[in-house]
Amino acid sequence: MIIAVIGKGDGCSAEAYALAEAVGREVARRGHVVVCGGLNGVMEAACKGAKSEGGATIGILPGEEPRSANPYVDTPIATGMGYARNAIIVLTAEAAIAIHGEYGTLSEIALARGYDRPVVGLRSWSLTRPDGAEDRSIIPADDPSDAVEKAIQAAQSQGRSSAPASTT
Repeated sequence: MIIAVIGKGDGCSAEAYALAEAVGREVARRGHVVVCGGLNGVMEAACKGAKSEGGATIGILPGEEPRSANPYVDTPIATGMGYARNAIIVLTAEAAIAIHGEYGTLSEIALARGYDRPVVGLRSWSLTRPDGAEDRSIIPADDPSDAVEKAIQAAQSQGRSSAPASTT
């Protein structure tokens, strides 16, 4: 299974970095692959965590240069698409975990939900519908392990891949 880890790049807080690193470790421990935007902040931390457990990582980059990827990305994919690459990130994944984040993260959440990918929030966005009702489509998680477990369960409940991805 490929799980997107999404969140702020530049200026990411120490808390968000630590959460993302722990999420990456947990994804890899369970035999799954991290996909992200491939740059710094939450993206780098998730890849670093995954690599520390021998996991595989994919970075979908906004620019045209694969070398712009953080050092923990195994497979950098340069798109030259800017924020439009967020659609590729969520379509590549079977579920997404949002950690903190700003408007780029919010766009990924919206795309994931629009493409019917489950989204788990770890201290991330909460949404309100135009009628004032709370949008409960972002699954809340208490900690990194809970976030990964809920992402896997949500993807499996939609009939998405349940087997760990091969890293070879």
